[in-house]
Amino acid sequence: MPISRHRTFRVQALQLTDALLVWLAFWLAWQARDALRIGFDMGIESSDVRDSINWVLYIAVPFIPLLLEHFGFYDHLRIKPTGKAIQQLIIGLIAIALMISLFAIFAKVLDMRRLVLGIGLLLVFLLLLARDRVTSHLLKRKRLLDSSKERVVIAGSGAEMDTLLSELDPEITDGWHIVAHFDLEKQPTDDLFTLLKNHSVARVIFVAKDTEFGTVAQAVETCELQGVEAWISASFIRSQIARPVFDSVGNKPMLVLRSTPELSWELFCKGLLDRVGATLILLLSLPLWVIAAIGIRLQSPGAPIFFSQMRAGRYGQPFKIWKFRTMVANAEELLDQIKVDHGNQMDGPVFKLDTDPRIFRFGALLRRLSIDELPQLINVIKGEMSLVGPRPLPLYEIEAFSEIAHRRRLSVKPGITCEWQVGGRNQITRFEDWVAMDLRYIDHWSLWLDFIILLRTIPAVLLGKGAR
Repeated sequence: MPISRHRTFRVQALQLTDALLVWLAFWLAWQARDALRIGFDMGIESSDVRDSINWVLYIAVPFIPLLLEHFGFYDHLRIKPTGKAIQQLIIGLIAIALMISLFAIFAKVLDMRRLVLGIGLLLVFLLLLARDRVTSHLLKRKRLLDSSKERVVIAGSGAEMDTLLSELDPEITDGWHIVAHFDLEKQPTDDLFTLLKNHSVARVIFVAKDTEFGTVAQAVETCELQGVEAWISASFIRSQIARPVFDSVGNKPMLVLRSTPELSWELFCKGLLDRVGATLILLLSLPLWVIAAIGIRLQSPGAPIFFSQMRAGRYGQPFKIWKFRTMVANAEELLDQIKVDHGNQMDGPVFKLDTDPRIFRFGALLRRLSIDELPQLINVIKGEMSLVGPRPLPLYEIEAFSEIAHRRRLSVKPGITCEWQVGGRNQITRFEDWVAMDLRYIDHWSLWLDFIILLRTIPAVLLGKGAR
């Protein structure tokens, strides 16, 4: 049976977590044994004696998660009852105990601390059972939250769509918020574009065995231009940007045309580094927050310190962005008149003006040093933004996009800094050039590229380079 990449990634992440818990359990077992020896006035053993059982960790840490996978411990996490989890753990730990015993006999490593081994295995059982139950509870809770479900469109003929859903495991489909069943034979492709745009769809699943090839190709192109994943249970379709890979939904093999970075440990590390890095930067920059708040309050009294606005996040999902206010309180109402009086230095839907009269003097200083961007660290910690990614645009600018392909910049999380921020945003006056930089970043993304952009951001901020 084909194995989903998402399931493989989840199992690997849980196995790594369990390996760390196994190590923790044996470390706690040593502490417990030392406490017992002190309680009975037997003293603490030397480091040489401790080292005599370290070999147990070399077996237990890697092999316990692997054995548990063999016994199905990582299957059906959401619906697995506690009794089943206990049974799988007991079988797995009996197997590892036999492995350790056989190794001790054949390798003649008889100087084992049986109390440490016994306490360690008991703690392994308790810690892994607790982790399993917490994971099950979180997955159940996540299924109840509509906002956490993946927004999916099923596309094909009526009969094919019904057949697909009836044959899939409910554990899979429960994680979907099916926005619509799109009939390729009856509805025009333009309707699919509108559907994806208005409902922030993450992927479209095509079951198009009996649908005309040209119709499917047009629908896939619509997904491709917006950066929405197209999962196809049909024959291969040539694409210009999206990379074709095979995946599965349940036991159904799928051809995926993906024009964004796919799920990987590298992408997982990006998300982890985003939250950790944003938290550290926020704590280190707190004095600047205080200075900014006092300066704004003194120069623009009576108005909020923070500016918030609805922006387009990944797949166009709206979210509220936070910045230090650098403009007069009624800046939004003045925008149309400013465009008439002063024009726009950027062509296309985006507004940019170096000498925007709405910016007060202290606000200009905050912008020049990029201090006004600091509150966006909160958006990063919440998972709405990344440290590096295309800049989030206001919703009204997204609606004004003249080219469908421009929406593909919405296929990744927006960021605080990007190629445009550090690569000459003052010199760029064509929106097409800005979008080209964002799409180049998406197509060539790597963790190393993010690191390079972050390094380039430091001198850009310190020198006020490109800031207006």
